[in-house]
Amino acid sequence: MAYANFEGVNIIGLAAAVPERVIDNLLPTETFTVEDAAAVVQKTGIRFRRWAHDSICASDLCFAAADRLLFEMDIDRQTIDALIFVSQTPDYRMPATAILLQARLGLGTTTMAFDVNLGCSGYIQGLMLAYSLASNQSINRVLLLNGETRTRAYSFNDKATGLLFGDAGAATLIERTATAKRSYFSMNSDGARGDLIMIKSGGYRFPSSAESFVQKRQIDGGFRSDEQGVIHGAGIFELVIGPVPRDINKILEKSNNDISDIDYFIFHQANRFMNEHLRKKMRIPAEKVPYSLDDFGNTSSVTIPITMVTRMGETLRAADNRCLLSGFGVGLSWGNAVLNIGPVTVCDLVEVGETL
Repeated sequence: MAYANFEGVNIIGLAAAVPERVIDNLLPTETFTVEDAAAVVQKTGIRFRRWAHDSICASDLCFAAADRLLFEMDIDRQTIDALIFVSQTPDYRMPATAILLQARLGLGTTTMAFDVNLGCSGYIQGLMLAYSLASNQSINRVLLLNGETRTRAYSFNDKATGLLFGDAGAATLIERTATAKRSYFSMNSDGARGDLIMIKSGGYRFPSSAESFVQKRQIDGGFRSDEQGVIHGAGIFELVIGPVPRDINKILEKSNNDISDIDYFIFHQANRFMNEHLRKKMRIPAEKVPYSLDDFGNTSSVTIPITMVTRMGETLRAADNRCLLSGFGVGLSWGNAVLNIGPVTVCDLVEVGETL
């Protein structure tokens, strides 16, 4: 367990953006009958998803969220000392998308900017990096951007993944604040199981080719190519019922908390069946576990901040809340954090059209 704790650093603002286009998972497609779709929705809890137009990238969604947040908070953009962009769907292989966003957002050229290639646990990792940077006396404000256009990474014709993923972006502003309470982080990885969630082709190990783009029939009757993601659900379920709750218990112990001390448990929104199994295994009251996947699907590292923005906005604006954040999935990687959030600025959800 890579463990860290910080004092004097806090989240001061949150915003999220989604495409305006909505997909209703209950509508039949060439791959999913009405009965098939209903079964998936019932198990996963994912009724609607957001789907970005071809002209919109993950960076555009992050820009929309960050621009709104900085405007509403009346932040001098020259005071942003670092920008972290967490995504597995960047604009280019090079340069880093974070550096392009630095210029686009009007931040100073003295701003540190870098990308982090992480998925489901990426919000926790991004926060840990942001808190670490802001603990340095020369860095005061860090802008964390999480964004994904996951609908482009998976096949709509894949029986296992075709109805799961949505597109979204989020912005979190972190600041060194003398009155901030201590926060606690834990990060873990298991690359031996990296093939459980993978896109095989398109990198330098297996470069793209004409063959890699051909969709092939799978055993379950669905279709996907080697350029599209595959998920082995049974292995992910083992992660969620084993290592994840063990690490949650460890971070609770490290932070001198128990479940009754935590106001909200904000889990990565991958699958309601799995999350409910985790909740019940840990005997967490249902009212402490908010869900947003019914409206947005699995948006990878964006699921935690979009849940806070859309399901907890009024709560986080009004009062201090002791929260446990938990991200888990692709890598395999999983992480947990215990921190206080609120009162903070939480912007209303931004909807992005075909062009910004």
